[in-house]
This record gives sequence, C-alpha cells and structure tokens, in this order.
Amino acid sequence: MNRFLEKLRSGEVALGQMVLELFTPGIGPMLAACDLDFVIYDMEHGRCDIGLVAEMIASCRGSSITPMARVPDLENAPLSRILDLGAMGVMVPRVETRAQMERIVAELKYPPQGKRGVALGLAHDLYRPEGAAYFPKMNSETAVIAIIETVKGFDNLDEIVSVPGLDVAWVGHYDLTISMGIPCQFEHPRFLEAMDRLVEAGAKHNVACGFLPPTPAAAAHWIEKGFRAISLGSDVGVFLEGVRSFRSAVTDTFPA
Repeated sequence: MNRFLEKLRSGEVALGQMVLELFTPGIGPMLAACDLDFVIYDMEHGRCDIGLVAEMIASCRGSSITPMARVPDLENAPLSRILDLGAMGVMVPRVETRAQMERIVAELKYPPQGKRGVALGLAHDLYRPEGAAYFPKMNSETAVIAIIETVKGFDNLDEIVSVPGLDVAWVGHYDLTISMGIPCQFEHPRFLEAMDRLVEAGAKHNVACGFLPPTPAAAAHWIEKGFRAISLGSDVGVFLEGVRSFRSAVTDTFPA
C-alpha cells in the first residue's frame, strides 16, 4: 500500500520529509515512528547514489512509510531502476515541457500505460514474482512527482500538469525564484502569483501540489493555500533547528 498516494487520493494532506544528508538505515523507520506518510531520499544533491538509496529503501520495509527518491535528472535512465529497488515513487527535477512529462510517466509505468521494463522477483516485489495482475496494481501504486522550478516550466504549466499519470506537481521554490530573477524572494508578487497558478492547475487536473516549507508556520501557510504534499523541512534543517533549540534551552538555564 502506498500511504502517500492513499492520502492524496482521499483529499488529505500527506506529510513527510526530504532526506539530503542523514542517510542512515534508521531514518525512514524513525520518520515512520513520527507518523509521517513518506520519505524522499535526495539523489540530486549530495552523496546518495544508487547503492545507498537501495539500502535506504530496503530499511523502510515493515514500516508504514512510503519510500521515494528524487533522481538527479531526467537523463538518469532508466528512471524505473529506482522502482525496481523498491521505491514507491520517483521525483524528477526540472520538468519544463509536456513531452518531458509524458516521457517520465512512460518510463515509470508498465504497458499499456507506459514502457517500463519488466524484471520480476526482485526487491520491488519482495522476490515473489506475481502474475499479470501485478502490473496494473503497481502502476496504480507508483507515485510520479514532477518538480516544476523554472520560468519555462511555469510557462508550460497547464500542459505539464494535464499529463495523465502525474500525481504531484512539486514547486522547487529556490530554483524558481532564481529563474525568475528574484532570488529567495518568496513574498514577491510574481512568485505568489505563480503559486496560485500552480494550485489552480492542480485542482483543474486532479494533481496534488507539493512544497518544502522550512517552518511549521510556513507549512500551515502553504497547506491553507492548497498544497497537499508537504515535506516538513529537510533532515538537515530539522536536525539543526532541534539541536539549536535544545542548546538554547540548556544555556538559558545554565549559561555557558
């Protein structure tokens, strides 16, 4: 069962976390213990390679969390290799055209919906190959997430979001503001207008919108705006904030 998709398809908000640094086998189960719905292991930034992400995905077995991975780019072929390792979703950065989006869906879905290659009896089916019913089941259980993070991507927004098989249109907010020429200006009217357009396009095509807010207040803000796939910061940000808060609480009581 893909808890992430189950939440989104029922109209709920799915909460998880992006992991950029703390690639320990315990991280997925720890996030599950916090009642999060998903974890995304980031292969675009940092040291996570194919071998390491395989270990991370395997460590989530037996927990309720949905393990997914952000691949480095569209050319990380085949994209479905991540799925064969047992990931239940793939996030692809820098999606800018409908043709790219169609290619992504095709690579991540079995025929007739796509062209994903078949290799059964591996990690993704727990080494228990099934019959023909497996393919439509896995197509339904595989999350497809596109990061839209450039002006070109937003110019083609409706064409991208309307592609059948896309589950989440995720905004890369830092990259988008840089592409717009307004780096890190998340209150800028042009950025806010783009976020409104994204939510409207998602509602029109029944695609959830995703965001990585850095604080609880920001998370509440973007959920209120209509975003339903929310990363509760990143592992790095949450860890640093937790340690700083802990240290401050101690030094306020016992000054160093």
